[in-house]
Amino acid sequence: MPSRKLISSMAVGGAALVAAGSYGIATAISSSGSAAASTGPAAASGGFAGGHGPGGAGSNARSGPAAGGAAGTVASVSTARFTVLTSAGQKVTVDEAAATTYRKGTGPASASAITTGEPVLVLGTTNGTTITATQIIVQPPSGGEPAAASVIPFTRGAPTPSKQVGQIPANWSQGSGAIVSGTAADKATEAALTAYPGGVVDRVVKLSNGEYNVHYIGVNWPHHVFVSQDFKVVGAE
Repeated sequence: MPSRKLISSMAVGGAALVAAGSYGIATAISSSGSAAASTGPAAASGGFAGGHGPGGAGSNARSGPAAGGAAGTVASVSTARFTVLTSAGQKVTVDEAAATTYRKGTGPASASAITTGEPVLVLGTTNGTTITATQIIVQPPSGGEPAAASVIPFTRGAPTPSKQVGQIPANWSQGSGAIVSGTAADKATEAALTAYPGGVVDRVVKLSNGEYNVHYIGVNWPHHVFVSQDFKVVGAE
């Protein structure tokens, strides 16, 4: 029987054959996608799939998917895709690709390690509550910076708590900084999700002081987790 990884590669190849004919449809979907996303938990919790957050303006405005991730428990598994339920009740869809790498604990693994009920940490490109995975860690090692407060799950109609924990960069304002990707984004995302599990990271922004602002959607609090240059969580709001 073909492996989930092999089937994933075949699916990617088949999709390429129809890409040209699907261009117009994909463009139309893309144009309407941000409007649809603005009605979901991400928008209600202060996150967004496109445009500025409340009061935000500047170089970190999202115009498309960005590096991020999520942590939770595998809820269902299918060919080249599985779903994750975070500790705050947010459902995340994870798409696997030929380039996705796998770990189990601190050692290497394969796609077969992903089974229902397993805890996972997913890193990749976030688009709303869908993540195209670059790295999947099954049974991620525990540790990291302890959270000074608990994540508050999303509740429709509930007011967003106005509180700050730890150290918030003195000159920080929403919209400041520049979106980053690669190793820095992965390390900042992992640090934030270890300290504050439950949300979905949809972008990582590097600030002028060298620290990182990790942006959460899908929860009522926090919306921003601040990570130092050496990837330690220092504050949240």
